[in-house]
Amino acid sequence: MPVHFIIKGLSEGFPSIPYLYPVLKVVPWLLLLAVLKVYFGGARNKSERLMHSKVVMITGGTSGIGASIAHELASRGAQIILLTQHPPSDIFLVDYIQDLRNSTKNQLIYAEQVDLSSLHSIRTFATKWVDNAPPRRLDMIILCGNTAVPQGGKKKITKDGLDEEWQVNYLANFHLLSILSPAIRAQPPDRDIRIVFATCSSYIGGTMDPKQTEGAAIANTTATKPRGKGKTAAATRTNTNKRKNHNMFGMTKLALMTFANSFQSHLSSYKRPDNFPVNARVLIVDPGFCRTPGTRRWLTRGSLLGLLFYLMTWPLWWLILKSPEQGAQSFLYATMEAKFGRGTGGPYLIKECREVDFLRKEIKDEAIAKQLWEFSEKQIEAKEKEGAVKRALEKKEKEEEEKKKKQQQDTSTSTTTEGSGSAKSQQTPGSRRSRKAK
Repeated sequence: MPVHFIIKGLSEGFPSIPYLYPVLKVVPWLLLLAVLKVYFGGARNKSERLMHSKVVMITGGTSGIGASIAHELASRGAQIILLTQHPPSDIFLVDYIQDLRNSTKNQLIYAEQVDLSSLHSIRTFATKWVDNAPPRRLDMIILCGNTAVPQGGKKKITKDGLDEEWQVNYLANFHLLSILSPAIRAQPPDRDIRIVFATCSSYIGGTMDPKQTEGAAIANTTATKPRGKGKTAAATRTNTNKRKNHNMFGMTKLALMTFANSFQSHLSSYKRPDNFPVNARVLIVDPGFCRTPGTRRWLTRGSLLGLLFYLMTWPLWWLILKSPEQGAQSFLYATMEAKFGRGTGGPYLIKECREVDFLRKEIKDEAIAKQLWEFSEKQIEAKEKEGAVKRALEKKEKEEEEKKKKQQQDTSTSTTTEGSGSAKSQQTPGSRRSRKAK
């Protein structure tokens, strides 16, 4: 078709081609749009790696970038273990896994219940995994699970009494890897073990203040009444809460990256019994801005009005934000690039499928890392003790309730038996005994 139009234009003149000038006006804009889309879409992963027989553990693998990573690795033959807050028997999770198996033609996809907002749930799973003898195979741990409070939203407190962002984004990863550390170090020396953390550019503006993560501190901050007069004091309090919400997410990412550096040092300092070098590498990935459910919730502020605005401006977000598949490219690069499986370096920060430098010096500060590690251990220990006491009290209350119900059932049964016996002893009209009496 284009050849015919060109021949006609050369023989009869270009004005003879119908709709030529309107098309020439539109084509440059379409080309510009395509160039911008490719630019904002980011780099593509060009590395290849054999993933058959690899065991990959993923948090946040049921939506957003995590789902794209799980789909891509499963399609390459990896065995996927999805850590989800829902039990494996959940009907929606069952359908999701079955669809993933069918689309990737890989049946080695499973789910384990691990609620990142519950320290007890994490310990239950991780302890069961570590206690297995011989040690189970584990090639990769990809930590994509996180949460973010929408702009102007209220902070949420977990069952352990901690800020939800702090616990899900940072402390849950610290707790999980601390327990799984023996399983990682027990892997044979010929395996390429990788632990991949998910971060974002918000870590640049984060401030390290872990004491603000306690539920009591959060409640006091949000419940404090302004001492000023009128709307000025209320507006000041609202702006402070918004600012702290934003800083909390940045602080969780900064703390996570600091821990990632410490965890690499922790793994590298281990002396293997076989005298082989440590074969575990820590990688941190910044996928950029993507159209994930978390990003959409943050942009819409968790409101219907915000969702309406998001839908009206969707072409803009479609252009400047990556799709989950595009955001997963840097993660795939981190899991497949051969150079990260050699040497003794780490951790590596990866963005747009290439290694970049850290923009905060605190990440490699050993003193800050030590303080954060010790604070995290103490916080987990205290919260787990509180949780154990609560579970014991709840169990005791349930036993007492069951005992009371059993006593009531026994009492009602005995009353019914006595009532039936007394009814039998009484003479009823028309009975043989009553007729003899007459």
